[in-house]
Amino acid sequence: MKLGINLGYWGAGMDADNLAVAQEADRLGYAVCWAAEAYGSDAPTVLSWVAAQTERIDVGSAIFQIPARTPAMTAMTAATLDSLSGGRFRLGLGVSGPQVSEGWYGVKFDKPLARTREYVEIVRKAMTRERLSYEGQHWTLPLPGGPGKPLKLTVHPQRTHIPLYIAAIGPKNLTQTGEIADGALLIFPSADHLEETAVTHIRAGREKAGKTLEGFDICPTLPLAVGADKDVSALADTFRPYTALYVGGMGSRKQNFYNQLARRMGYEKEATEIQDKYLAGDKEGAAAAIPQQLIDQTTLLGSVERIADRMQAYAAAGVTTLTLAPSGFTLEERIASLRAGSEALERAGLA
Repeated sequence: MKLGINLGYWGAGMDADNLAVAQEADRLGYAVCWAAEAYGSDAPTVLSWVAAQTERIDVGSAIFQIPARTPAMTAMTAATLDSLSGGRFRLGLGVSGPQVSEGWYGVKFDKPLARTREYVEIVRKAMTRERLSYEGQHWTLPLPGGPGKPLKLTVHPQRTHIPLYIAAIGPKNLTQTGEIADGALLIFPSADHLEETAVTHIRAGREKAGKTLEGFDICPTLPLAVGADKDVSALADTFRPYTALYVGGMGSRKQNFYNQLARRMGYEKEATEIQDKYLAGDKEGAAAAIPQQLIDQTTLLGSVERIADRMQAYAAAGVTTLTLAPSGFTLEERIASLRAGSEALERAGLA
C-alpha cells in the first residue's frame, strides 16, 4: 500500500505551508499529492505550482469538477500538466454537488452518471490525438449545422493514457467507476465497512468491463491526528466540525451523499440527528451528536502503533493508496504528522 497527501482547498489558511508539506512528502517517498477545488481556488494552478517545486511525487486533482470545464478543456489541462510535470499527473474527476453545480457553474445537476461516462469517453478520445467527434446525450462534437469541424489535440502528451480517477460514494457511481476508471477517490472510508460500502460495487464494475481489481487504485482520504492513545477521544473531537459539515451540511437534505454513506455504515438515527441540527443552524449540536466511533472509523488517530494497525486493516480491506490529510495548526505539527504516517506504514510492514 502506498501513501498520498491531500492539501485540500487552497485558501483554507495554511497556504504558506502547503508547499513545504508537499516537498516533505516528496522527500519521504509519498506517491501522490492531491489538491481539491470547490468554488475558491482552482486545482490546476495549485498542482502546477507544486509540480514545479517537487521531483518525484505525482500530483493529482481531487477533484476537477465536471461542471466547471468542458471535457476537451480537461484533456488540454491534463496533457499540459502531465507534460510539465514529466509524466507525474493523475486526473481525478467528480460531478461536485447540486448546489455548486447549479449555483456556481450554472450547470444543471441531472443524470450525473451518464454525464460522467460521456465526459470520460471524450477526455480519453481527445488524449489519443484522434480528431474529436462525439455524439452523446450531453455533448455533441462538433455542433451540428455550424462551422465547427473535428479537431485534434495539437500537443503531444507525455502519456496518452493518464491515470483517471473518479470521486465516488454511491453504489451506482462506484460500480460505474470500476467499469470506466483507473481508480476511485473515496471519502469517509471505514475499513470495517469498506467491502460492502465500496469494494463490492467497484468489483462489480470491473467485472462488467471484463477486468479484475488488479491494477485498480482504491484511494481513500483520511484525516490524520497523532498523539497518545489515551487522548484518542480528544483527537477525535478535533474532527467533529469537519464530519458535521459533510454528514450534516453538504448538498441538500435530499441529496447529501455523505449522510447516505453514514446511514449505510449503520448510523441511520445519528445521521438524521446530525443533519437536522446542522440544517437548523445548530452546528455545535450537530458536531456533538456525532458518535466518536464514527469519527474513529473514518480517521487515523493515536500513536504510531495504533495508526499502523489501522493501516493494516485498510490494506486488508483492499486500499492500495491511502491518502492522508495531516492535522496541525503549525507547519511543524503537519510535518510531524506526515513523518508519523510514513513511520506507521513501515511499522505496518506495508512500505
